[in-house]
Amino acid sequence: MKNSALKWLDTELYPFEHRYISLSSGKMHYIDEGQGDVILFVHGTPTWSFLYRDFIKKLSKNYRCIAVDHLGFGLSDKPHVFAGRPQEHAQNLSDFIQQLDLQNITLVVHDFGGPIGLAAALDQPDRIKQVVLFNTWLWETASNPAVKKIDKIARSWLGKLLYLNLNFSPKVLLKKGFNDKKVLSQNIHQHYISPFPTKDSRHSLLRLAESLGGSSAWYQEQWEKLDRLSEKPWLILWGTKDEFITTDYLNRWTNRLPQAEVKTWGCGHFLQEERTDETIVALESFLVQEKANANNYA
Repeated sequence: MKNSALKWLDTELYPFEHRYISLSSGKMHYIDEGQGDVILFVHGTPTWSFLYRDFIKKLSKNYRCIAVDHLGFGLSDKPHVFAGRPQEHAQNLSDFIQQLDLQNITLVVHDFGGPIGLAAALDQPDRIKQVVLFNTWLWETASNPAVKKIDKIARSWLGKLLYLNLNFSPKVLLKKGFNDKKVLSQNIHQHYISPFPTKDSRHSLLRLAESLGGSSAWYQEQWEKLDRLSEKPWLILWGTKDEFITTDYLNRWTNRLPQAEVKTWGCGHFLQEERTDETIVALESFLVQEKANANNYA
């Protein structure tokens, strides 16, 4: 990507070297900062690796922090021929992990990054050391009335107009995901809008919106394989004021993973923005504690 295309990018907010890897579906952008045990950050929609910028600035002092931009998002290619469902994103992430030969991974996932990242992890569980969940899911969605409503809109002419012509997802839906709207400054918001400057660049947003219900059976398949990861250490960081991925989702996770460490905050969907410092501290404490536990066990 030419530098002229990144004039909107504030390099003080996001001061990382741009790296790219060629996958069968296109060129994926990622950042790879620091040395040590691997932390792999996986975003959802309509975000990109920018979401984890402050985590990487802090944690890369002691860890190797890697964050991808899914194809169609952030600074990655936006190919028209790419199906763009979570299934394909998960396969790309799995290929990425294999190409970089990542081992002993702390997997950090959020939103659609949950099913995407966890599916890649379930494909190669021996590479995963532990898992950190922000608000997300991994089970069928077709029976959820809210999902049915969204699915109907996303697949209509109105959905195409909103997502492709009006850039509705980063402009409107992202802001709706914040409980405290004041946290989302104009500059930060613009960094989520700018990766999608044209109608042609926004198909990835629409494809994931259509996949919220459309990939329901695939989510359930992953959920039923969770035993491959369930005995590993888990940390759940949850915003309880999330209007869509609600505490009902959290309860489902804790019922399935009763041994997981859980921390909650009265904020919206994007904890990484609304509760930046607190969630970084929680993640760092989890990493230190689990390393101590492993050493004691050894």
